[in-house]
Amino acid sequence: MQHARRANPAGCLHDLFPFVNTTFTTADAGGGNSMAVYNVNDGDAPFLKQLADEFTLSDNFHQAFMGGTGANHVMLGTADAIYWGDGKGNATAPPAAVPLANPNPRPGTNNVYAVDGNWSNCSDPLQPGVGPIVAYLRSLPYDARPNCAQGHVYMLNNTSPGFLPNGQLNPSVNAVPPSGLRTIGDALLEKNVSWAYYGGAFNAAVNLANGSKNPLDGVGLAYCQICNPFQYVSSIMGNAAVRAAHIKDVVDLFSAIQGDTLPAVSFVKPDGLLDGHPATLKVDLLEAMVKDILDRVQGKPALEAETAVFIVFDEGGGYWDSGFVQPVDFFGDGTRIPFIVVSPYSKGGRVVHTYYDHVSIAKFIERNWRLKPLTDRSRDNLPNPIAREDDPYVPRNMPAIGDLMEMFRFDADEDRAEGDRDRDDRDRR
Repeated sequence: MQHARRANPAGCLHDLFPFVNTTFTTADAGGGNSMAVYNVNDGDAPFLKQLADEFTLSDNFHQAFMGGTGANHVMLGTADAIYWGDGKGNATAPPAAVPLANPNPRPGTNNVYAVDGNWSNCSDPLQPGVGPIVAYLRSLPYDARPNCAQGHVYMLNNTSPGFLPNGQLNPSVNAVPPSGLRTIGDALLEKNVSWAYYGGAFNAAVNLANGSKNPLDGVGLAYCQICNPFQYVSSIMGNAAVRAAHIKDVVDLFSAIQGDTLPAVSFVKPDGLLDGHPATLKVDLLEAMVKDILDRVQGKPALEAETAVFIVFDEGGGYWDSGFVQPVDFFGDGTRIPFIVVSPYSKGGRVVHTYYDHVSIAKFIERNWRLKPLTDRSRDNLPNPIAREDDPYVPRNMPAIGDLMEMFRFDADEDRAEGDRDRDDRDRR
C-alpha cells in the first residue's frame, strides 16, 4: 500500500505472483505449476488470434475473483460471492468438518498455508488473513469496501455445488449448501427473457447421477459441475421445471441453433475434454469447439445478424499477466484474461481498454434487457468506468466495471448509444 500513487492508485507492483506460484507446495520447495505465455505472433492459438484480428478484443478484462474456476463462475452468474447458508438466503456457520482458511504460513515455511481452506468469514478482521486485506482496501485512495456481510462465511475457491446434475441434493458435507443467492437467470425469468446454460457432457452427467452404469455415460465425468453457477442455487436446480427448461447439454445448443430456437441469452461451457485447461488439455481443442459454434451461428444469417458471442476464460490458469488490476472488494479483481466479442457490430480488429471483469457480462445483459442489478450488494451496482485522460486502463471513478458497450460500434446508432451510456452513468452515480 506504500506504493500507491496517482498513476497506480492500487499500489500493486505485480511482484509476488511468481513467489506464490513457486512456493505454495506441501514441501515449500518450489515445484508449483510453471507459468507460461501464448505467443500468438509465433503461431500459438491461431484461431483466437484470427478472431482478435477480425473482431474486437479487450485488453483490460479481468477475472472477477482472486480464486479458481468455481468462484469465478459463481461471480459470472451472480455478480457476487457465495456464502454458507440454509438454502433460503440465510447465512449459517459451516460445520467443523469445513474449516476456515488460514493463509498464514506454517512455521519454517514461506508459503505453506496453515489451513488451505475454501472459506472465510471476511467480516471479522481478526480471522486469519482477513485483517491485512481489509486494511489494504481501506488504505486505497477510493472507496473499496470488503463487501463481506456480517456473519457470512464466503467461498474462496473450488467447492462442489449443493445440487447434483439431476437436481438431487449433493450428499457431500464439503459441498456448498443449496443457495438462495439471486442469479442473472432469476432476473431473466422474471422478465420472461429466454435463457439457457449449456454444459458439455451434462446429459451424461445426469445419467451418472441417476445411477447409470452405461460406459457411454462415462463422459459425464468431464462435465464441470463447479463451472455451472446455476447448479449452486435452489431457485434453478431445486425446481424441476425450471431446471429442465434452462440447464442443458451442448448438444442441445447445436439443436437450438439449427432449429432457430436459440434463447435470447446462452451460456456455453465446454466439457473437461475440450476446455483448453492448462496442463491437461491443448488450446487447439478449445479453439475447434469455438470455431464449430461460430460456424453454426454464421450458417444462419438471420441469427448471426442479431447475435454477439463473448469468448472468455474463467481465470488466468497460470498464464501470468502484469496488467493493471483494480482492487474492488475482498474477493478481487484478479489478473487479466482474454475477452473477444464476435458480432457484426464488433468487426474491425479493435482493441478496447475499458476496465471489465466477469460481472461486465451481467451488466451487459441487464442493460440490453433493461434489468435492475441483482441485489443491493452485487457488483453490477458499480458504475461504468470513466477513463483517466493519461491512462485509459485505470478508471478515475474506481471502483468501476464496464458493461461492454464499448466493444460494439452501431454506426448510425452510435451517437444515440453514447447518449444512453452517459445517462446510465449519471443514473448509477
